[in-house]
Amino acid sequence: MVLAVLAGAAARGDAAEKTSNGTAEPAVKPVTGKVAERPTAGAAAPRQRFFRHGDGMLHLENAHTHEKVVVRFRNPDGTYVAPALDKIDALFRSRGDDAQTRVSLRLLEMIDYLEDEERPQQLLLVSGYRSEGYNDALIAKGGQAARTSMHSEGLAADLRFVGVDQRALWDRLRALECCGAGYYQKNGFVHVDTGKPRFWEESTSKVKENLSKGNARVIARTDYDRYGDLVGMEATLHAITLHPLKIANRAKLVAQDDGREIAALELVAGHAEASDGDCIVVDGSSAGARERLRVTSVVPLAPGTPDAPPRIDEDVAIRARVALTTCEPRLEATPERIETNPIETSAAALDARRGTGG
Repeated sequence: MVLAVLAGAAARGDAAEKTSNGTAEPAVKPVTGKVAERPTAGAAAPRQRFFRHGDGMLHLENAHTHEKVVVRFRNPDGTYVAPALDKIDALFRSRGDDAQTRVSLRLLEMIDYLEDEERPQQLLLVSGYRSEGYNDALIAKGGQAARTSMHSEGLAADLRFVGVDQRALWDRLRALECCGAGYYQKNGFVHVDTGKPRFWEESTSKVKENLSKGNARVIARTDYDRYGDLVGMEATLHAITLHPLKIANRAKLVAQDDGREIAALELVAGHAEASDGDCIVVDGSSAGARERLRVTSVVPLAPGTPDAPPRIDEDVAIRARVALTTCEPRLEATPERIETNPIETSAAALDARRGTGG
């Protein structure tokens, strides 16, 4: 199943992905070279780690303080520049108390992609990170802010693309189906976040309904989109509103198209959370509204089973998701299954772990 079934999909490719320079880049493409011998488990990571990305340069101005950053936050080799990320975090800081958080790389890459595609006269940050205190103050004043706003985890930005039709831009965001996108006509900006694809206008935002209550909207986001080997991959749970949240320490890698299982993944918590048998207990003592989970082993389907794939001569990228399972008892609206965003991983790296125990 891993290679025989999914390699065909990889060879076909999905919709062509457009880079910032206007060239077509396959959404599913080989991530390593020719496999002459059995590959090592540590297959090289792709240079471009996100499906949507720009040129690595960001030109952004805070609409309130008029501070500007013009920085290269990603090197040509795909590595990230810590001092540049620090400057962006400072620009995104919460109004009122100047609190900061690490802004999501996924969000920065999406903003960079949009900047390069739209080419605005100016790109203004209307609202970036919101501390819990500032977000609560906005709600108390009747502002358009959700109780579990993605702004409060560094996962969202309100942006004004000067010289660009904001509604038309929102329509293009909707067509990408990559993220959360809101259009706020009165104040002339679009909201972009790294959550599940969903779309709204100011009158339909439902921010006052507390839709995340009882863990109803817990999401999982991987640190990147494209991987060589999956060991070391991290997935972060966001929008946890009710503790404890119990997550099984064994997850599944499932095919994006049909949900068939490709491999079993062993997980550990990024924080020193408690455990309950085969479950990681997220109690909020250190992670709060988020928790980071790390993959420690990958066990593909065993050889000799009907689903075991044949060997191939070319490594391909497999499009999949990580499916997490929550443990009982599930509090209130906690879902039984939480799936990450789509990812791509190396078929050769998976095959190399076959029979090695992960």
